[in-house]
Amino acid sequence: QVQLVESGGGLVQAGGSLRLSCAASGRTFSNYAMGWFRQAPGKEREFVAGISWNVGNTFYADSVKGRFTSSRDNAKNTVYLQMNSLKPEDTAVYYCAAGYRSQGYAYWGQGTQVTVSS
Repeated sequence: QVQLVESGGGLVQAGGSLRLSCAASGRTFSNYAMGWFRQAPGKEREFVAGISWNVGNTFYADSVKGRFTSSRDNAKNTVYLQMNSLKPEDTAVYYCAAGYRSQGYAYWGQGTQVTVSS
């Protein structure tokens, strides 16, 4: 089992920045690919960003490319999502996810609310 706890959400004005953190425990963190997803009211959960388990390759949804950056600190068992130039349409609950190597995301955090005001 992997336990994930997100933090760093909040209310920010459009154009502002937030940094989300996701602390993991329970297994060898470096063996896990990490991802960020979000779910806005009335919408399905969508992929935001991912970072691989081995060399730390990152990939992003088109809607956030150039504005969001994902990184990981294996020594701290933590993955981050730096969100810049936030837009009202980024408002959602953001979830951290983990998956063993390339097996897909199997573990999820409880989510953290991000609200961007116009």
